[in-house]
Amino acid sequence: MAKKTTLELTWIGKDKRPRLEPRILLEDPELSYAADHRVSENDIFDNMLIQGDNLLALKALEHDFAGKVKCIFIDPPYNTGVAFSQYDDGVEHSIWLSLMRDRLQLLRRLLARDGSLWITIDDNEAHYLKVLCDEVFGRFNFVCNAMWQKKYTVANDAKWLSENHDHVLVYAADKVAWRPYRLPRTAEMDKRYRNPDNHPKGPWKATPLYAKRKGSEREQAFTYEFQNGVVWTAPPGTSPRFPAERLRQMDENDEIWFGVNGNATPARKTFLSELTVEGPPSPTVWLYGDVGHNHEARDESKVFNSDDPFATPKPERLLKRVLQLATRPGDLVLDSFLGSGTTAAVAHKMGRRWIGVELGAHARTHCLPRLRAVMDGSDGGGVSDKVGWKGGGGFRFYRLAPSLLEEDKWGNWVINRAYNKEMLAEAMCKIEGFRYEPSPSIFWMHGQSTETDYIYVTTQTLTHEQLQVISAEVGDERTLLICCSAFRARLDQFPNLTVKKIPAAVLARCEWGKDDYSLNVQTVMGEEPQEPEPEPEESTDDNALPSPSKKRKGRKPKVQELPMFPAASKEGDQ
Repeated sequence: MAKKTTLELTWIGKDKRPRLEPRILLEDPELSYAADHRVSENDIFDNMLIQGDNLLALKALEHDFAGKVKCIFIDPPYNTGVAFSQYDDGVEHSIWLSLMRDRLQLLRRLLARDGSLWITIDDNEAHYLKVLCDEVFGRFNFVCNAMWQKKYTVANDAKWLSENHDHVLVYAADKVAWRPYRLPRTAEMDKRYRNPDNHPKGPWKATPLYAKRKGSEREQAFTYEFQNGVVWTAPPGTSPRFPAERLRQMDENDEIWFGVNGNATPARKTFLSELTVEGPPSPTVWLYGDVGHNHEARDESKVFNSDDPFATPKPERLLKRVLQLATRPGDLVLDSFLGSGTTAAVAHKMGRRWIGVELGAHARTHCLPRLRAVMDGSDGGGVSDKVGWKGGGGFRFYRLAPSLLEEDKWGNWVINRAYNKEMLAEAMCKIEGFRYEPSPSIFWMHGQSTETDYIYVTTQTLTHEQLQVISAEVGDERTLLICCSAFRARLDQFPNLTVKKIPAAVLARCEWGKDDYSLNVQTVMGEEPQEPEPEPEESTDDNALPSPSKKRKGRKPKVQELPMFPAASKEGDQ
C-alpha cells in the first residue's frame, strides 16, 4: 500500500515562530461608549474594541476566550504590493505566509467547536492561503470558496482579464459539528406559491415526488396507483421521495397535483404554511446585487470619515450575509483586522456580541465614530433599515498593556515601572494559566486555576516565617503558587506551596519588550543560520522564547521594587 502523504507549503522562515507574551488588556474609560438609554432588553454592552498589534491581542484574548468564538471574519492585507494609507500591503510573500500562519493558529484556538472562519482575499494569495489554512485547520474542515462579485464594472484598461471578484474562504473548526444556517426567506420566494384550487392549507407550489436514486433499484422502486386511477412510477435513475403509505395519505388529503386538466405527472403540493422560517442554503457565488460591492462600501465608510476614508472597506451587506450563515443573536463574533469597523457595526446591529482588533490610529479615527453612531442609532446606512436597527448597547475600548518586563540601564530585565500591583497580579495569572479573581478578604488569593489551586503575586522577599503562616492558612486541601521577588526558606517543608521568583521564572517564556508583529516587510534572505539556545527545563510554554542575548548570560535578573503590598509583619505578608 502506498504511503499516505500530506502536502504542505514551504517557505523561507517557516520554522521561525514568535513566542508571544500574553499581555493584559487595559480599558480606556474615556473612549469606551454606550447609548444614553436602553433601547431594548436585548441591548449588548460587553463588546470589546481593542487598539494594538493583532497578534499580541489574539494572544491576550486566548486565556479568556479560547473555544468561545462562534464566527471569525477577517479581511487581511492582500499582499498586492500596493501601499495603502492605513497599512503597508506589500509584504514579501514568505513573510506574509509566516505572519498569516501565526495568526491563523491563534484564531483556531479561539473558535468554538461549532464555529467557523471566513476570510476575504484576492487571487494574489488566495490559493496559497487555502493550502496554509488546510495545514492549520485540516483539509477536511474546508467548507467552500465563495466568490464575491466586488465590482459591477469592467476595467477597459485591464492588461489581461478584468478582475471583479474576491474569494471568501470558509473553514469550520470541526466540520462534523458545524452546519451553516440557511438564508432567510424573501418575498420573491413566497410569490412562487399560489392556491389555484383554493386548498384550505393556503398557497402551495408543485414539487417532484421523486429524487435521484440512493440505494438499489429493488429497495427504492415501486409503482403506485392514485385514487383517480393514475399509475405512477419514479423515472429511471430516481426513486420516490415518500413511501407508499405516505403517498396514500397525501392523495386522500388532496395534496397531490395532477395539473389543470388532471392528466399531468403527479406532483406534491408543498405548502408555504408548512415551510420552516429559514429559506434556501446559500450559493457559493455572491452577486453584488445581493451582498454589495466596493463602491457601496466606500460610500458607507465616507459617512464617518470623509476626510480620510478607509481604502479597502467591505460593504455591510457582505458581513450581513456571513453573519446570517454563521451565527445567531447573542453569538460572539471576532474580527482581528477590523479596518473601518464594518464587522463590529453589522454584528452589533444584528444582535451579536463582538470583539474587534485594529492596530493603527484609525481604531480611533475610523472605528470609534462609526461604532458610536451605531450605539446612538444615528447610523441609518448600511443594513440598518433591513435589520430594523434603532440603536442601543455599548462597547469598551482597550489597549494592550506594555510588556511586563523591561530592561534597566544596566541591561537587566526588571518588572515594567508602568505596572501597579493589580496589573502585575493579573499579568502573572495570565502567564501561569490562572483566572484573575482577587479575593477581597484573603490577601494571598489573587486567582485560581481549579477549585483548590490558587496563586499569590508579590514583589516582596518572603521569609520562612511568612511562608509558614501562608502554608497554614492554605491548608492540606488546597495548593498555592507564590510568585515573589525572592524567598528565604526551605520549600520542602511546605508541600502545599510552589514558590517562583519573578522575573527569573518567566524570562524564558516569551519575547519581552516587543510591541509590533504587524504585517511589515522584514529581511529574511541572506540571514546567517543561528543555533537555537536550549530552553530552560522549567519552561513548558509552547510560546516561550530563548533566553535573553548572550551578553546577559550569568547576570542575576533584578526585580523592580514596587509598593505592591504592605510591609511584611510577624504574622506574614498581608
